[in-house]
Amino acid sequence: MQASAHASPRRVLTVLAALAGALACMLPLANGALAHGSIVDPATRNYGCYERWGDDHLNEAMAQEDPMCWQAWQDNPNAMWNWNGLYQNNVNGNHQAAVPSGTLCSGGNAENGRYSSMDTPGEWKTTNISNNFTLQFYDQASHGADYFRIYVSKDSYDPTSQRLGWEHLDLVKETGSYAPTENIDIPVNTSGYSGRHVVFTIWKASHMDQNYYFCSDVNFS
Repeated sequence: MQASAHASPRRVLTVLAALAGALACMLPLANGALAHGSIVDPATRNYGCYERWGDDHLNEAMAQEDPMCWQAWQDNPNAMWNWNGLYQNNVNGNHQAAVPSGTLCSGGNAENGRYSSMDTPGEWKTTNISNNFTLQFYDQASHGADYFRIYVSKDSYDPTSQRLGWEHLDLVKETGSYAPTENIDIPVNTSGYSGRHVVFTIWKASHMDQNYYFCSDVNFS
């Protein structure tokens, strides 16, 4: 008996349902990447890993060329795909309670520890900056900001061997509010820093009590 050349309506619906299910599994990652924001220059740890390796994250050369990103991709690729979802809700302004020392770069193990590899000390790739530099912030959802708080790690802190704690930070700038927009440039003036440091930024979004935590590895040159 010869098989029919046309698929039955039931089979077509079954195939379409399977495709819809597969797409639904992918959407949380895509929407997560579009819904929030991050510092893109100097690049945060997970944004930098996404930018450098997002289209080649299975390349084993990363282990030698960019070992901190390699350990991050191995730990949880979603930390990079969702590079702008590192936040905690309902902090009520008490950042030090919500984000204990040693977990600053993961936002206090935000999202059930998705970003925990960001806390790992090591030779993260750095961005060269001067003592007067500009933070470039990107937020496709245009939440606006109640404020940004920007810190620089102290000279006594070694990011290659220590997890970042509040005790390691100097507050160098706190901004006022920003109206909703996709791109915000924040000029930062410092003095006396040289060599490797971490710029740690808190973004308090305006649309709700949603608080983001960013670690950017820099080299003051």
